[in-house]
Amino acid sequence: MRLKGEQFGAEGEEEEEQKLVVGYALTLKKKKSFLQPEFERLACKRGISFVAIDVNRPLSDQGPFDIILHKLSGKEWIDIVEDYGQTHPEVAVIDPPDAIQHVYNRHSMLQNVVDLNLSEFDGRVCVPRQMVIMKDQLSIPDEAAKAGLKLPLVAKPLLVDGSAKSHELFLLYDWSSLSKLEPPFVLQEFVNHGGILFKIYNVGDAIKVVRRYSLPNVTKCQLADVPGIFPFPRVSSAAASADDADLDPDIAELPPLPLLERLSKELRHRLARSSIVQYRYDQGAWDKRHLLCN
Repeated sequence: MRLKGEQFGAEGEEEEEQKLVVGYALTLKKKKSFLQPEFERLACKRGISFVAIDVNRPLSDQGPFDIILHKLSGKEWIDIVEDYGQTHPEVAVIDPPDAIQHVYNRHSMLQNVVDLNLSEFDGRVCVPRQMVIMKDQLSIPDEAAKAGLKLPLVAKPLLVDGSAKSHELFLLYDWSSLSKLEPPFVLQEFVNHGGILFKIYNVGDAIKVVRRYSLPNVTKCQLADVPGIFPFPRVSSAAASADDADLDPDIAELPPLPLLERLSKELRHRLARSSIVQYRYDQGAWDKRHLLCN
């Protein structure tokens, strides 16, 4: 990999400083949100340049790159990235396709959290009771009862593929509403959490925590008097920032950094050593006793 640094010619004269080149393949939406002018100026000052990858040309004919940053899906693109990684092992691919597969499935992704044991910290990490619905909505109430699930429930698409549909979220107050949803999806108990969640971004050893507005608490009166299903698109998006809101201190308190550091380390290991880990705490948030990962 080419690294930023001073280079000298045969006569000892100083050559132009070499930059780190990042080739990116992003959706138009991701490009607009990621490649902000201020970010590009900062990157330039740090010796980093971003170059758009032309997906209609062979990847091997482009570059040279030090890093491939991609956020595209589809078997054809995945095959291209995998082949490029094999023929150019000196180039860091973020993230490797095999690592991405671990986080495409919501149920299996959260299973990594279920298997964690972080009991030595002030608090614990857990996942709300959940089950996967693949088909036959009519049998869901009986199956959910066997699994110990109770109303209200949250339903989310099983697969996270970056599409708008994969970000859909529904809050259900009664069992009959399940027939309106299209499988496959994950069905999860809803836990009141003060309407705030913490979204954690982890790159390498760096951890950034932001507060986002989430689903409101559900009262017993609502559960008894307001049947039905309610959609909540794009919960926890950047537009829902609560960092500057005047919040109850018990709700706004961030999880302790040592717990986040250990959790990040464990998830990175279990998610095939992914370079970038993004996760969120809601459904109970952090209340000095437990942290529910969703």
